[in-house]
Amino acid sequence: MNPMRRLIAGLPSQLRWAADLEPPRVDAAAEALVLGMGGSAFAGSVAALVAEAAGRRVVVHRSYGLPLWAAAARPLVVAVSYSGGTKETLDALEQARSAGLPLAMVGGGGELAALAAAGGRPMVQVCAPPPPRSAAGCLAGAVLRVFEAAGLVPPQAAGLREAADVVERLVGEGTGPAVALADDLAAALDHRVAVVYGAEGVGALAAYRWKTQINENAKAIAYCSSLPELDHNEIEAWSTYPGISRDRIGVVWLRDPSDDARLARRSDVTRDLLAGRVGLAGEVHAQGEGLLARLFSLVVIGDLVSVSLAERAGVDPMAVEMIASLKERLAGEGL
Repeated sequence: MNPMRRLIAGLPSQLRWAADLEPPRVDAAAEALVLGMGGSAFAGSVAALVAEAAGRRVVVHRSYGLPLWAAAARPLVVAVSYSGGTKETLDALEQARSAGLPLAMVGGGGELAALAAAGGRPMVQVCAPPPPRSAAGCLAGAVLRVFEAAGLVPPQAAGLREAADVVERLVGEGTGPAVALADDLAAALDHRVAVVYGAEGVGALAAYRWKTQINENAKAIAYCSSLPELDHNEIEAWSTYPGISRDRIGVVWLRDPSDDARLARRSDVTRDLLAGRVGLAGEVHAQGEGLLARLFSLVVIGDLVSVSLAERAGVDPMAVEMIASLKERLAGEGL
């Protein structure tokens, strides 16, 4: 079995690890700012979605420094870095520390863990093997448990366990229904640019995950957009070059049964209008009751699609040579 497939199959155990995690001691907070890049930032976005459902504001910051509002608002700052050495995250963390903001950290060690230990800051060490993009369950679960400790979200253990059960049923021992579906979708997307659509909320976040996983694992261009925004611009983009749209693009629709009825209707009408104009690769429906179960049911299928595409293209989904080269060149400049 491809090593990345084995890592994807480990998602249920990651979610159960997070469910069993003893939340760290964190002061109560009214809002939070998550610092992270790549897979670490995705973990923050998962936690932000859950917090939003609980009526709390969480912002995910994917860059150097801090947003200008942070010093005045004084949110709980949660720095997430799987490696513990992400330059942008460490730079933002240093600014947050200098501003005296409340801090917590999530990662796998490195400089982030050293800073947590030196400053006596709350730190959750994640459980998953590398690479960071295969640690979504641990990272997201850890951030959620930090939020739980801060009173930003209700208890998360039950939701994490349901998500683990749903993903386990979908993946099985590598022969579950999600595996066959992902292979079918990959066949439809083969030699096409993947475009993934989802409604704002669970579908949109899952679509972003599909896009980034296809980028990193399959080394292929992919894009994502969300409803209702795409109905105000992107829907017009499928008309001018019909040959490219039909023959070189593959659209996947992600559907969540808990979508707002207005967004669900928009999805139906938009898909009808695009019929015949763009290649339709397929539609995936979220499974489970809770938000986390529905989200990760879509996430795991996208992860499997990305690996199936990599296998079809004959590329190694584990290697990220361009990213490694970029980091090496920037390191020489202290960036």
